Amino acid sequence: MSAWEQALSRLEAGAVLLSVWGEGAHVHLAWREGGSLRHLAREAVDREYPAVSARMPQAIRLERALRDEGVLTPRGLPDSRPWLKHDACGEPYPFLAVEGEGLHQIPVGPVHAGIIEPGHFRFTCDGETVVRLEARLGYVHRDVAGLMRGADIEVAAKLAGRISGDSTVAYAWAFARAIETALAITPPARALHLRAVMAELERVANHLGDIGAICNDGGFPLMQAHCAVLRERVLRAAGSCFGHRLMMDCIVPGGVGADLNDEKIRTLTALIGEIAARFPGLVRLYDLTASLQDRTNGTGCLSPALARRFGAGGVVGRASGHDFDARRDVCYAPYDGASFAVPVLSAGDVNARIWLRIKEIEQSLGLLSHFLTTIPIGATRCEIPPQDGEGMALVEGFRGDIFLWLALEEGKIRHCHVRDPSWFQWPLLEAAIEGNIVADFPLCNKSFNCSYAGHDG
Repeated sequence: MSAWEQALSRLEAGAVLLSVWGEGAHVHLAWREGGSLRHLAREAVDREYPAVSARMPQAIRLERALRDEGVLTPRGLPDSRPWLKHDACGEPYPFLAVEGEGLHQIPVGPVHAGIIEPGHFRFTCDGETVVRLEARLGYVHRDVAGLMRGADIEVAAKLAGRISGDSTVAYAWAFARAIETALAITPPARALHLRAVMAELERVANHLGDIGAICNDGGFPLMQAHCAVLRERVLRAAGSCFGHRLMMDCIVPGGVGADLNDEKIRTLTALIGEIAARFPGLVRLYDLTASLQDRTNGTGCLSPALARRFGAGGVVGRASGHDFDARRDVCYAPYDGASFAVPVLSAGDVNARIWLRIKEIEQSLGLLSHFLTTIPIGATRCEIPPQDGEGMALVEGFRGDIFLWLALEEGKIRHCHVRDPSWFQWPLLEAAIEGNIVADFPLCNKSFNCSYAGHDG
């Protein structure tokens, strides 16, 4: 049995697919076994290879995109429709057919009513009940991998941090860790603590925004107003302490580009105290509002079996019983020296995804206090040698695990591949909405809060 076949067999036996991508005449496969990351490449004969998605359905969209990029052709791809090339058919996109008496379709997007990225949703309904939802994405594909190819590390790092702006810290950290792994260097301990502070601030800000937005879509804008105030407090503190509200370009290969003095630490400590004092009242407000509970309980259920099958990470996976968090299970510094719980629920509905965010905010506040009070004294950055190498990393963002693999050649990026958690979460949204009414789609969609830009790349 070849090494490639052995890898696929391990995936079928329970290993978790991380990504599939192409580079030149080679196809790459990455997977996770426990806390260990594995990577394998094989030559594609005549630029063709047996489709991974023929055995692992979560790879279908990755391989459709790979084929559309014109690099390699997955042989036996279960779904041959274009993914990135929207005009390839020369006719309207062939959405999957649904047969049944009285069914009708509702097209939504790609342009939406709010300030939001583009994505098309095709609903097939029986009255108000959704029989099938199919998403059409790829509208904001920028070929980030192509932009990085041949770029200096500094330029590529900036591009990585701009793949999905709300996760700029997580993306920058994944890129930095992959560089550091490729070059076998370890950043200073102070830099690692500062990275964790930024990552937890990013997590808290986004979870606050999501909780408020979900409640607003459930007809309870009061929660959104209060959550928005707290989120703004986080962003302002981040801007004051790190020089940018989203902390963009603050994590760099070899360390960090921003430091905290005593005054800034006091600012962040005060922020933690304010959120810790005000957030429990908002939790009680959510929990005791019967009309809101009626909208979120039992809505948009994702089964634990499906979450495990797709290796869904983040809130989406953990709200459906998939107990994985890269901070704990891949155990990268400085989380390997911190004590925190990873909340896991099993109901898999909108309510569970809200409670996961609530519990994660509580844990993040504790982690922030820990890291701010234990920041080591010392340097914040080390030199990056101009060497060749390959490295990969898995970093826990607020949506879930971000995977990044790269290869360096003569101090420049030979190739970089990034996989956003949304690749494995968007298809699950389609499953979760089935059997719900059309009016509950905004609740389901926002409770997943998949990234368009991160997915489209």
